[in-house]
This record gives sequence, C-alpha cells and structure tokens, in this order.
Amino acid sequence: MTLLAFLLLLALVPAGSARSRHLPKAASDPVFGPREVHGVRGGSVTVKCFYPPTPVNRHDRKYWCRQRGSSCTTLVSTDYVAAGYQGRIALTDHPEAEYFQINISALELKDAGTFQCGLGVNGRGLSYRVTLSVAEAPPVPEDAELFYVKLRSTWTVTCGFGEHTNELRKYLCKKEKDGCRNIVNSYQEAKDIPGRLQLTFEDPPGSFRVTMTQMDWEDAGLYYCGAGEYGKDNTTKELDVFIYEDKNFPHLKTSIVAKTGSSATFECLYEPLMNSSTRYWCKRRGKNCVNIIDNTGHVEESYVGRVAKFENPETKIITIILNQLQDKDTGNYWCMSNELRDQQSSTELTVVPGKSCALAGKKHVEAQVGSRVNLTCCYPCKYYSYEKYWCKWNNTGCAMLPVQQQGLPQPGDTCNASSRTMVLSLDPLTEEDKGWYWCGVKHNGVFGETMAVELAVSAGRDAKLSPELLDVDSSHDPEAVLPGGAHSDAEVRKGAVPESSDESHGSNTLALVLGPLAGLILIVVTAFAIVKYRQLKRSDLVSVGSYRTNISMSDFESVRDFSASNSTKESHETPMGGDEFITTTDTQESAADTMKEKRSSKEDADLAYSSFLATSSSITQGSSGGDSTVPDLSPP
Repeated sequence: MTLLAFLLLLALVPAGSARSRHLPKAASDPVFGPREVHGVRGGSVTVKCFYPPTPVNRHDRKYWCRQRGSSCTTLVSTDYVAAGYQGRIALTDHPEAEYFQINISALELKDAGTFQCGLGVNGRGLSYRVTLSVAEAPPVPEDAELFYVKLRSTWTVTCGFGEHTNELRKYLCKKEKDGCRNIVNSYQEAKDIPGRLQLTFEDPPGSFRVTMTQMDWEDAGLYYCGAGEYGKDNTTKELDVFIYEDKNFPHLKTSIVAKTGSSATFECLYEPLMNSSTRYWCKRRGKNCVNIIDNTGHVEESYVGRVAKFENPETKIITIILNQLQDKDTGNYWCMSNELRDQQSSTELTVVPGKSCALAGKKHVEAQVGSRVNLTCCYPCKYYSYEKYWCKWNNTGCAMLPVQQQGLPQPGDTCNASSRTMVLSLDPLTEEDKGWYWCGVKHNGVFGETMAVELAVSAGRDAKLSPELLDVDSSHDPEAVLPGGAHSDAEVRKGAVPESSDESHGSNTLALVLGPLAGLILIVVTAFAIVKYRQLKRSDLVSVGSYRTNISMSDFESVRDFSASNSTKESHETPMGGDEFITTTDTQESAADTMKEKRSSKEDADLAYSSFLATSSSITQGSSGGDSTVPDLSPP
C-alpha cells in the first residue's frame, strides 16, 4: 500500500519540477567529446574534447587514455607521450576556445578501441568516453558535428547539400527511440513553428540555417539536418549537441506579460568590441522577422517614438524598451546579429488588458515657439526610491537629460504624496525642441516603466508674446494631477541641471526676510531717538540735528542771537557721531527771558518730534510691503 502511494505521488509531480531535480548527465559531466570517431588505416583522426572554461580547468592536466576494464592507460597528456606513440600522437590545448584536441596519425587497426579524454587524474577527474573505429579502406561514415552549448543560450547550425537540393524540403529532427522527431521544416506552417525557432535559407543555394534559442537540458542529444525525407534521401548530417552550465552567463527573460498602454523591457547580448557587426531587433511575422530598430539608426516608421535601445558596455547587454503597448504588439521578438549568432535570443511578449502605465501625465502637448512648457510625469509611491529620468528620443536611443532629485528617502521614511512629480521645463521653446520625450524609472541600473510624451511646436504671430502669456503646463491633464497637490520633484531647463524648489524661489524668500528686518531696524532706531530725546528734554537740551525734518530752524537761531548779545553768556558746540548738541548757559539776570525762549524752542521741538513719528510710521509700513527705499525728509 505504501509503495502504491509513493508511485501515485511521483505521478503527480510536475514534469518540469522533476526535470529540475534530476539533471541529465551533461550537468554532472561537463567534459564533452565525440561519441564515435572513424578513421582509415594509414590515415589520421582528430578528436576534440570540450570543457568548461573555469580558471582551474584552464590550467589542469589534460589527457587521452585507453580504457581496459576498470583501468585507463595514458597514451598522451599535457606533458607525456607513451612509448609506441612517439611522433604520431599529440595533445594541444586551446583554453580560449574551451577545448583540447588529440591528433593521431599513421593509424593502425590495433588503434581501434574505447578511450577517454579528460581533465585531472585518470578515472578521478572529468572525462568523456570516445569510441575509435579504424577501417581497412574507405569509405567511412561521416563523424557527427559537435556543438558545445551553454544553458539558456542559442544554438545555430548551417547545413548545405548542394544546389540540386534547392527545391527539396529542408528539415531538422531529433533522434529518438522510435525515429527522428521533427523540430522544424521548410514546409511547416509559420503558426506551428515555436517562437524560439527560425529556419532561414542561405547562400549558396541548397543551404539553410536553423536557430534555436533558450537552450535547456532536454535539448541535448543527437539531431539530423537534411533535405527531402529523413531515412529516404541520402542527404543528412548528424549533429551532436551537448548542454553545459556557465554560472557567468546572464539569465535573460524569455517571456514578458505587460498591460495595454504600459511598456516592456527586453534584453539582448552584444560584444562592444565588435563595432562592425550589425545588430537589430525584429518581430517575427510568419517565417520572416521584420526589423524594428538596429544599430545603424533605422527605426520602423510605425515604431517612431515608441522604441529605444540603451547599450551597457560593462554588462554587454543592450536594453530595448517598447512603450505605448497595444494588443497587436503580442508576439515573438528576436535579438539578431550578422556575426555573433550565438548571442541571438528571443523573447515572447503577451499584452493583456488592464490598468495602463503606472506613470501618468499628458501624452500630447502643443506649444508655440518662445513659450514656456512644462512636461509633467507623476509616479506612484512604489517608485519613490527609484532613479527617475527624462530623456529626448532619437533614432539611435534616448539622450538623457540631467535630473536633480530633492533627496533620497532614508530608512524608515514614508512616501511623501506631495512630491511625486518630476517636471521637464523648456523655456523658451524652440523648433528644435519638438519631438518625443520619455520619462522613466530605473532600479539598480535596470530600466523599468516608461511613459512617452509627444511635444508639437508651432510658430505664428502669437509666438512673439512674452513667455508668461504663453505658459503651457502639461500637469493640467486630469491624469497627471495627484491628490494633495503635486510639486516638482526635479526640473530641467534646456538640458541644464535645475535648482531645487527652495532655491528657485530664493528671490521671494530674500524679500520676505529683508522687508521685516528693515522695518525692525527702523523701529529700533526710532526707539533709540525717543529715549535720547527724552533725556535731552529732562536736561533742558534740544536735539534735532540727528534727524532731517521739514521744520524751520529760525526759532533756534533767535535763541542763539539773543545769547550772543549777552557778554556773560558762554556757548559750546560739540559734534558726537554726526549729532550736533547746542548747549547755552545764561546768567541769573536773564533766566526768566531765557526760560521763555526755551519753552518756545521746546514747543517747536515737540512739533518736529510729532512729525518724525508720523514719518517713521509711514517708512515702517512701506518696508513691510516690500519697498526698502527710505523717503528723503530733509528740508528743501
């Protein structure tokens, strides 16, 4: 009963899960060579053995040994040649090509047998079993072509059988117990060809190429390419495919699901040093692949403003972004190269209905030359810590415009709903500014969601008006305005790094600060003058020389004249800090008259003081209103 339950459990396990747990022999024995090698007596053979290009494997011992029972006798190794094979056997290592090869000449019938090629110590390291057959005379079977393919990479094979086979059916099939299972053929309907497969015709006539992407463990095995029908026409070629895992090989996306109106990001491999190679990104339609964008500047007309590519020489990856997605964009997209065919890849895109792009804003903006236009891009809280950018689209990519964020959130911070907008400002607008602009987000260097905005620039008589009268703000779009009021997170003016929102209002802030400060200074000066005046009043002194008033000083002159007529009067005049204090001393005989004159002078001074207070109040009110100019109250 327990056994039956166990068998039932195994039957329920998904095939993919089981396959991931029980990897094929290729995963544990990464050394790979030919299954069989055929030679003719007196002739020569060459055996290639592939190995993973790790630093250890590159410098490890390589060997070729003859297997007899449980032992394996070395015939040749990195620094050894067995007796009897001197001069007719050699081992050459090619670490840059990830293989070493054994050349055997002057073959004898006794050279046939079972051998091993491997790394390290015989029987203990990595090895692969090879069978060598030596015939007395030709013909001998053609050896299989070997392919050492990385997991998740692309396999490309070219087959040709002469011009006389040009009209025959071309095919690729995989050898199985009950025959050869069809993989792809030239008579097959396009809809029946898997998205990761391509069959294309090559020159010379009668030749064709098959490309298979996303290679997996189960893709290892024996294949046959041919013309006509398998097993009937004598036009076949044996292909032996081995899969191994390279930890450094990038794991590219093989399928993408995106919503209508949003964007999708694709990745392609490329070699930055090979500038001569042609790289293009295409969509498969039937048995053809229509070029959408390439490295020469070509962009398919229907994709203008919608597709852009970004190259990263450090990671050797090209990122391709397609936005404004529509239902018809569903399909298989290929990264192609005319030289590095092993770097070709394919990705399946599925566009489904749903909420559109997470980035919001007006998608089409119209403005006139000379005006000021703001392109607004609002993003949700989930993108708060992401890097944001604006760029101007062109045929070769999207030129980044510098953006200065107000500040990155610190650990524990919550999203600020009032700062979820980044604005690109163009002031004044020119004809060259028209075109497509993209706003987007990046996280850890990986491109994410994007939104495209088309800017149309028109010219006319209204273009001569001042920019203030022609201000266009794309945030007026209802979709671009977020609750709570959206404020600029970054602003770019004509490609220059913008200032923060506080600095952009620096002049207003300065006026608000200096206005009250000037008023405060005037109040302090007034208070000081009042105190000083009262001190002088108590000491029977008159001081108005420090202030400019419209009061005539003739009354004070009369006192001075009266004092001068008295021989006993003594007068002193002392300047102090710009103030003039006039001190008069009289005899007792003229005290009564002098007091009368003083009272008259004090009344005049009171009038001057009252006039000053009224003037000071007016000055203070003017300062608080933003006018820092002090009116001149000096006598005419």
